[in-house]
Amino acid sequence: MNATMAPIAAHSIGALVADYLRVLANERGASANTLRAYQRELHNFVAFIAERSGLEQSVERVEHTDIRAYLGTLYDRGLSKASAARALAAIRSWFKWLARAGYLDQNAASLVSTPRLPKHLPRVPSIEQMNRVVDSVSEDAATWPARDRAILEMLYGCGIRNAELTGLNLEDIHWANEAVLVRGKGQKQRYVPLADTAAEALRSYLTERSARLAASTGEKARTTPALFINLQLRGLATAGGQARLTTRSVGRIVKRIAIGRGLSADVHPHTLRHAFGTHLLEEGADLRAIQELLGHERLSTTQRYTQLTTAQLTQVYDKTHPRAK
Repeated sequence: MNATMAPIAAHSIGALVADYLRVLANERGASANTLRAYQRELHNFVAFIAERSGLEQSVERVEHTDIRAYLGTLYDRGLSKASAARALAAIRSWFKWLARAGYLDQNAASLVSTPRLPKHLPRVPSIEQMNRVVDSVSEDAATWPARDRAILEMLYGCGIRNAELTGLNLEDIHWANEAVLVRGKGQKQRYVPLADTAAEALRSYLTERSARLAASTGEKARTTPALFINLQLRGLATAGGQARLTTRSVGRIVKRIAIGRGLSADVHPHTLRHAFGTHLLEEGADLRAIQELLGHERLSTTQRYTQLTTAQLTQVYDKTHPRAK
């Protein structure tokens, strides 16, 4: 054990979870969604260990068989393999930190295999379907058409994540450079191009946004840095309130408009991100360029976000391989 660390006995498992969550938040810049998910998964695991081995169980005495047994309880509760894999990912990350910090001599979680997940491609709307949805945002399906049109343009036209969209501030739109500054996972920043149609939709929305803010605040006008705000301006009157639109609200907006235009009920904001990457690839974009636009650390992740039909692959092969000519 690292000489600078306190004895293991002085740290309860719960305290070590709290320490790790602080590291995630303060040193690694994990998002609020990631922190909530890891907190939930690790607290559930700790509760299982306490019930299985006693409240005073040392983290050093947790075996890989304990972790496997915990995954078994998740299956018994009817959770899917994907849910079990997410729980295991949180436990593995925690144990890796424990080993690096000197709390463990051996990482028991490294001996547990990830549940084999079924491989499936996301159902992506066609280019024609996406154009129809984005071009036809109206009051029959949108509570604030100008804002909701801008949301769809940003999700599909820029390929950004839902959390990245709701985290945007006014200052992140760089009009002169026709780009948007996006803060991705782990607080990583990237610039994505701002398409003409997205810029036009944003300008229309911002005009209405300014008018709505001015009309709601009376003599003393309030401001908010948030780019996308909720319809009722909830939270703006409180100290530090921004009336920022939530990811859940964006999900409802996208689903309502998509269903109203004939798309399936399983459409969500990430579907538009899949469509962004897939349609770029279909139109001949380089896979590594798509990787940069999507903000993926690994190219393999980008490949999962895109899909090509056999006919498209054959066409590419016929055009590019010397033996196919």
